[in-house]
Amino acid sequence: MSIINDLKIQYKTGGFAQQMIFWNVGLFAFPLILLGILSLFQIYFDYVHFFQLSSDINVVIFKPWTLISYGFFHADFFHLFFNMLMLFFSANLFKTFFSEKQLINFYFSSLVFSGLVFIASGYIFPAYANHVPLVGASGAIMAVLMATTVYAPNFSVRLLLIGQVKLIYITAVFILIDFIQLSSTNSRGHMAHLGGALFGYLFVNQIRKGKTISLPFYDWYQLVVGFFKPKQKKPFKTVYKNSKQPAQSFNNNQSINQKKIDDILDKISASGYDSLTKEEKEFLFNAKP
Repeated sequence: MSIINDLKIQYKTGGFAQQMIFWNVGLFAFPLILLGILSLFQIYFDYVHFFQLSSDINVVIFKPWTLISYGFFHADFFHLFFNMLMLFFSANLFKTFFSEKQLINFYFSSLVFSGLVFIASGYIFPAYANHVPLVGASGAIMAVLMATTVYAPNFSVRLLLIGQVKLIYITAVFILIDFIQLSSTNSRGHMAHLGGALFGYLFVNQIRKGKTISLPFYDWYQLVVGFFKPKQKKPFKTVYKNSKQPAQSFNNNQSINQKKIDDILDKISASGYDSLTKEEKEFLFNAKP
């Protein structure tokens, strides 16, 4: 139970990028387990077909949700692992210069834009036309990485076994790889990656002009996340008569608890979640939002 509680706390306090990782891993692992059980009874179901993005615009018109849902499903474990690693890396860099709300709006807008580039590329460049559907968050992740790079190209990142490397060189390598693989069977997938990079550039370009091209996904995301949060039971109200002292004591306790929560969150920000003691983890888990 301690592991489950720790995961709940990390989901609750980790921010948008970590929540996306939880969702992507869950939507990859849970269906595999369920389908494995169903296969014992010779029951098979192609669930990804309902969420993947088709290259045919006529199909997408009747399945518009796939312009976002494709970003939550991955072809295999290594596809998922690499994308989630890059999402964690890119999103944390992005939040060095932008807000959490901007990240949420930009991420989902990038999914839509990359998806539209994927569809359009087959019509604009017939040589790249194929009927391979699109899954994976790569386009949106490339957009996040590119936006951060355009905003701070000389920002240094420490890479394992390599050392300090400027962000512009890291991004350039990924873009070069996508250009090289345009002749592969997944050419339109790599066009989607490049579309994400283009959207990242346009995003920063407009930000510098005081404008934004991101769609307002933030409220929608909060609504969806709030729907899946367990509802808190409302505590019984205590009525005090002829005395102001109990109410004052209650307010004092509330202030003390809030200060303790703030101190714990500051500790997470400075040293990471693993730096918390067992008592601090339990206090944070039981604290009401």
